[in-house]
Amino acid sequence: MFPIIPAASAADSGNQEGIFGYGGSYVSTSNLVSNAGVVSTDVAGVGSTRNSLAACEYGGDKGIFGYGDTGSVTAITNLVSNAGVVATDVAGVGTVRGALAACGYGDDKGIFGFGAPYTGITNLVSNAGVVATDVAAVGTARNGLAACEYGDDKGIFGYGSTGSDSSVTNLVSNAGVVATDVAGVGTARYQLAACSYGGDKGIFGFGFSPSTAVTNLVSNAGVVTTDVAGVGTAHWGLAACEYGGDKGIFGFGNSDPNPTAVGITNLVSNAGVVATDVAAVGTARWNPAACSFN
Repeated sequence: MFPIIPAASAADSGNQEGIFGYGGSYVSTSNLVSNAGVVSTDVAGVGSTRNSLAACEYGGDKGIFGYGDTGSVTAITNLVSNAGVVATDVAGVGTVRGALAACGYGDDKGIFGFGAPYTGITNLVSNAGVVATDVAAVGTARNGLAACEYGDDKGIFGYGSTGSDSSVTNLVSNAGVVATDVAGVGTARYQLAACSYGGDKGIFGFGFSPSTAVTNLVSNAGVVTTDVAGVGTAHWGLAACEYGGDKGIFGFGNSDPNPTAVGITNLVSNAGVVATDVAAVGTARWNPAACSFN
């Protein structure tokens, strides 16, 4: 008889750990996220200090931080190993910009897209972490949006600012092709975050419209749901990533009043349920980026 091999579970389909990095008043600090969703204390920064950047997975188990604002916009990138170690700067490719978003696609590749001031260009990331030159814009030019993977091998960009708050989305095929606008669902807002959960679904959450904690789930077919009532502190300028194979975490950002930088996090279950605030670990800061690895 042949041995019975159990089917892969949702928890086997994604990366186990995550990393938040950069942000605030131009720092390069990072904080690792364990496979149980526990955020570590600060890890000394590597690479150019900056904020308003983006990050995504590539190569199946590694990550990349890219672009952002160092005091002036840049296109530099920093690779993240499958042990969560951030590498020194790689010279920028493509249009310099900040306030963009990024996500994985095609199982082992990534895509950076959109950004400030208002653009819709994208840059593909190979399974070796190499960033390609600009791909002409598709969809409404905007910044302050978010992106995540869905359906195992596809991605979605959503929300942001066109000068006015937006809720439009753009699907990304498993070949990295960005589709035209899909009519918005849910509260129009910007400076939100997104991550995958449940193995094949995604979630957009929080943001400024003004400050909110609402979330919008993304099905494994890329369909965005109406608003889910907010849980936790309303904040914006945050980041999010997958952990534990099938769960997610939102973290950091700004909250009212004034605004105030925060380091709080909110875990997302493998059913897309957002938990209440977890006390801050690491330096409170706004506009970091996050991705999963390992």
